[in-house]
Amino acid sequence: MARFVEMHPHDPQPRAVAQVVAMLRDDALVVYPTDTGFAFGAHLDSHTAADRIRRIRGLSERHHFTLVCSDFAQLGRFVYLDNIQFRAIKSSTPGPFTFILPATKEVPRRLAHPRKRTVGVRIPSHPVALALVRELGEPLLSSTLLLPGADEPPTDAWTVKEELDHAVDAVIDAGPVNPELTTVIDWSGPEPEVVRVGAGDPSRFE
Repeated sequence: MARFVEMHPHDPQPRAVAQVVAMLRDDALVVYPTDTGFAFGAHLDSHTAADRIRRIRGLSERHHFTLVCSDFAQLGRFVYLDNIQFRAIKSSTPGPFTFILPATKEVPRRLAHPRKRTVGVRIPSHPVALALVRELGEPLLSSTLLLPGADEPPTDAWTVKEELDHAVDAVIDAGPVNPELTTVIDWSGPEPEVVRVGAGDPSRFE
């Protein structure tokens, strides 16, 4: 049964944040709120989380996981950026964008795309998501909470707990979330490609 953890949406309690981070370090899979809805979150070194997320969401081995980072300095440790990418991405973060970029050696091989060696990265603007990543001291392995066959993502934590009570280890409740998805930009090639239009304005990348 998943633990239900309540946090203040704008000023998350340090004790509650520390409790969830301790679970993450103990190989837990959690559901947490972001600025674009709920997401699965796990420790980067977890050897079970990626497969658990794939099973829950019905994903293939080629799914791009996302590393949710606390700031741009942390993001730059895990993906390669040239000067043009640096300026464009920095001006769009934090915010509702996910960028697919070539992964550095800091990214475990099992989490990168098996052929392209790419990975998604983002910096959210939600206080709870940022508090978790800052307390953890490294990115969260993450994936949007989209369930097979569902018409739309859930917007409240109790619904998530009812649906995933035996599939995840904790659900964080910080109030209702906006279920709009991130805008996904694949910049693994010479030019950016908008692969999904969501909450972020894609015009600067088109």
